[in-house]
Amino acid sequence: MAGVNVRGLEGKVIVVIGGTAGLGRSGVDACLEAGARVVAVGRSKETVEAVEALGEEAAGLLGDATSPSCAESAIEEALRRFGRLDGLYHVAGGSGRSAGDGPLHELTDEGIEYTLSLNLASVLYSNRAAARQFLKQEDGGSVLNMSSVLAFSPGPAHFSTHAYAAAKAGIIGLTRSAAASYATEGIRFNALAPALVETPMSRRAREDPEIIRYTRRRQPLDGGRLGVPQDADAAVVYFLSDQSSFVTGQVLSIDGGWELSDGQ
Repeated sequence: MAGVNVRGLEGKVIVVIGGTAGLGRSGVDACLEAGARVVAVGRSKETVEAVEALGEEAAGLLGDATSPSCAESAIEEALRRFGRLDGLYHVAGGSGRSAGDGPLHELTDEGIEYTLSLNLASVLYSNRAAARQFLKQEDGGSVLNMSSVLAFSPGPAHFSTHAYAAAKAGIIGLTRSAAASYATEGIRFNALAPALVETPMSRRAREDPEIIRYTRRRQPLDGGRLGVPQDADAAVVYFLSDQSSFVTGQVLSIDGGWELSDGQ
């Protein structure tokens, strides 16, 4: 196709926060295939080592995304190993159900603090670190954040974790607000909003036949299947590459039709 670089990320340096498992690891593989050099942050020594084993274009780093210094350290590693930063992909997050997230009337103080720290504060930290580095470099960059379809299309029967929904909606607010503020600097902010995807986080839902039946009605595309991490890969490469150089402040639903279906 004319005007489209099939490699996409040739020469780019990308930091992926939460890049050693699930959607993040799939995104790392896609970025490497598209020609990028990648620093992937994860919480498991084994998964970080697996990224390191991918070759000299990939670096793994142990880190906790809820720490303000996590993304800073990852960007420092990118500068040390590869000389610059071109993109940040923030995937890290997860359910706060076990910590007390749930319907508003059952939501605990601990559930609020844990869920917002994991899913929203961590994104603020990483986006702040990336923006500071891009401003230093004075040549722009791309930030891609992971939100959720639950931020704007609830599933109250089975997915009433209200701190999680609030955090994911907050990511959209941050993404759009930052996009407006930094457009003149050539720094772009966009977000992905997946529905139910086969990742470790979705295990509870995947093991409940009633939830699976409901989800297949909400995600009617392709036979009503659950999403897989690879469904997001093309979008990841697009938003982090120069192919999207005229795109900012956008939220792309990768949801099999969830947003458009009532599940009946």
